[in-house]
Amino acid sequence: MKKKYPEHLSTSTDGKTSSSGMEQELKNLRRQVDTIDRQIVSLLVQRQAEVERVVALKKAHNLPVYHPAREADLISRLRTQGSEAGLDPDYLEELYRRILRQSRVVQTAQLARRGIRAGATVLIVGGRGSMGRYFRQWFSDAGYRVRVLDREGWPSVDELCAGIELAMISVPIELTTAVARELGPHLPEDCVLCDITSVKVSPLAAMLEAHPGPVVGLHPLFGPTTSTMDKQIIVVTPGRHQQACQWLIDQFSAWGGIILQTSSEEHDEIMSTVQTVRHFATFAFGQFLCRRGINLPRTLEFSSPIYRLELGMVGRLFAQDASLYSEIIFASPERRKLLKDYLASVEGNLEMIEADDREGFRAEFQKIADWFGPFSEQAMRESTFLIDKLIERF
Repeated sequence: MKKKYPEHLSTSTDGKTSSSGMEQELKNLRRQVDTIDRQIVSLLVQRQAEVERVVALKKAHNLPVYHPAREADLISRLRTQGSEAGLDPDYLEELYRRILRQSRVVQTAQLARRGIRAGATVLIVGGRGSMGRYFRQWFSDAGYRVRVLDREGWPSVDELCAGIELAMISVPIELTTAVARELGPHLPEDCVLCDITSVKVSPLAAMLEAHPGPVVGLHPLFGPTTSTMDKQIIVVTPGRHQQACQWLIDQFSAWGGIILQTSSEEHDEIMSTVQTVRHFATFAFGQFLCRRGINLPRTLEFSSPIYRLELGMVGRLFAQDASLYSEIIFASPERRKLLKDYLASVEGNLEMIEADDREGFRAEFQKIADWFGPFSEQAMRESTFLIDKLIERF
């Protein structure tokens, strides 16, 4: 029986669809895809309109932007729905995480204009530095009256401190304790005093000693180039009169931040590893490449995506301010001791290398792998995601 083709397709003598017929069929299919794309855009517009209503409700009731449980439930439900419909659940999850992030960014941008205590006066000490300028803008956009105190403004400190409800210290780490002691006597008794340095024990102690009113230590785990506080972590180390400081913490939540509360001692212990050792190890690798005169562009031509990702993190460090990292790395005797321990640990491998001890390396590798445990699988998934994104970009 002769095979039938749609009327709009013609066939050649050998029974194959002609080129013109195939092109017409392709155009028809593409038009259908274009129609579906327009429908998707229309649905995203409708979704955004509903998000606007959510923003208004959150604004009225001081609710945070980020709701982790809600997002987790939604992603889980969509993955199941996608699998049942024959779609790749990973593809669907990635698509919706992008949609959800855009929704949060829009909400954060609008809620940034909402001040928990709009109209209150905020003093930022060091307000012309990078982080000082950053928070100056956020508080101003949220309706706060913002004053700035820098070195040349100290003769007017009493005038600048009059009637303020928050004093935020945003100066280099090595100056924070001295500034706290000097500022404290000039503050109103009910004014909240906080700092935003990456070390918490000594600044918090200095603030508590200098000011009898509300005190809280803050550490924003992000830099001044961050365009949104969506899902950015702000570490809170309580000092005194926590309830009186709550409005400030709520303000960060309203801006989209995730609040992580801990003691100043635990903060400094963990950050010594998270920041100090990590940054110094990155510095040391960059230093090695520099001293060896490695041809970076040429190595990138031979690189795997994971090498490009790792080298990108090294290059990112050296694209920033050296003073910032010197403050972090050399912030305390405890941090410098930890670095000595780290360097001793690295040097301890020399004997294994000189002896060409491959079996010893494998044994040590396995011991460390066992210590990492299930996190290794999580790390593999997360790094694979980043690598895939890097491949898409480059």
